[in-house]
Amino acid sequence: MFNPLNLITKFIKSSNQKELDRIGKIVEKINLLEEDFKNLNDDDFPKKTSEFKNQIKNGKSLDDILPEAFALVREAAKRTRNERHFNVQLIGGCSLTSR
Repeated sequence: MFNPLNLITKFIKSSNQKELDRIGKIVEKINLLEEDFKNLNDDDFPKKTSEFKNQIKNGKSLDDILPEAFALVREAAKRTRNERHFNVQLIGGCSLTSR
């Protein structure tokens, strides 16, 4: 059955949907970085953390380093707790750190 509301929502997105789309792009970046972070040695984790802190001190915003930071945390959780963050958990984390 034809529902005109479905047709309208395809062209006009709600603010919630726009935010989910924005965060979805961040989660995609995190997922793309996963392979890179699998190759890190355990000694590299504190170094990467220091890099992130220095980037923030030098004027980068949290949004700029968020995908890399979350990918690092995901890999650390996999190694130490044998747990991998699901995408929906990353979405929740991104929404808590955004704007």
